[in-house]
This record gives sequence, C-alpha cells and structure tokens, in this order.
Amino acid sequence: MSLITETGAGLPDAESFASVADADAYWAARGAPAAWTGLTTSAKESALRLGTEHLARFTGMWRGTRLKATQALDWPRGGVVVDGVELAYSVLPVQLVRAVCELALKAASGALLSDESAQVKSEKVGPLEVVYADGARQQTRFVYVETLLAPLLRGGGTIALVRC
Repeated sequence: MSLITETGAGLPDAESFASVADADAYWAARGAPAAWTGLTTSAKESALRLGTEHLARFTGMWRGTRLKATQALDWPRGGVVVDGVELAYSVLPVQLVRAVCELALKAASGALLSDESAQVKSEKVGPLEVVYADGARQQTRFVYVETLLAPLLRGGGTIALVRC
C-alpha cells in the first residue's frame, strides 16, 4: 500500500508528514547514508510511518490547534507562532518533516521505543561491571529530533513576559 503523506489539508487517512521523496532528498543532502539508500521503497514507507507515529508522544504539547477534528495526524495546525511569525497551516513546518526523516532512519535500524522492564541496578559479566543510577531513563531520547521540534512545542511551564 502506498504511503499517504499529509499535504497540509488535514487528510483523514494521512500516515506520514514526510514522503519518500522528501526523505530521499533530505538524506541525499546529508551524504546519502547506505542505511537509507539501501532500503526498498516499501521499507522507506514503513520507516516513515513509524517515524511519524513516534511523534504522537508530543500530542497535547504542540503549539496551536488542529485544523480539523477528522484529520489523522496532529498537523496541520493553526495559530502556531514561531519567532514572532505565524506559520501557514497549509504547509507543514520544515522542522516536522526533518524530524520524521531522522526518526525514519532510526526506525529502519531498530525500534524507536521499547517496552520498559525492571531497571538493572548492577550487572557483572566477568571482570566488567555496570551500575546504573537510581531512576535512570530506560528509553532512548533523540535529542536532535527534540531540538528540531522545540519551536513547535509549547514551553514547559514558562510564562511569557511582556514589557510595557
């Protein structure tokens, strides 16, 4: 089944914020890693779906409001202001498309999220020993993706100050 890419119209059946062509161009501009170029079109589509699905973890944190109640994905959104400029709802932010491309490459080589289990406090194999900090994070954070998306997310507990 062909990938259904969000166009900015609020499609009810959209599966990805980035198309295979978007991802191919993104990765071509960054050295065309074999981990991406070696994938079939079908595998790229699957990876883009997974990358987009991973962004559902930000539902409720995006700036602005959804365009339509019937749209399948969190974007397009109206009322999103970045650096004092309101983004056109009919165009997906470039940061969002780039984040999906980054996540798609990661998804092609492994799970983006794994199930959590009991944390290992200490592990010893022969002479090697590893001890994890109490409360250590189990999930992988994709810091570059979070950095790309930061302008599109509501600030966490910040208050805007206005000088009169």
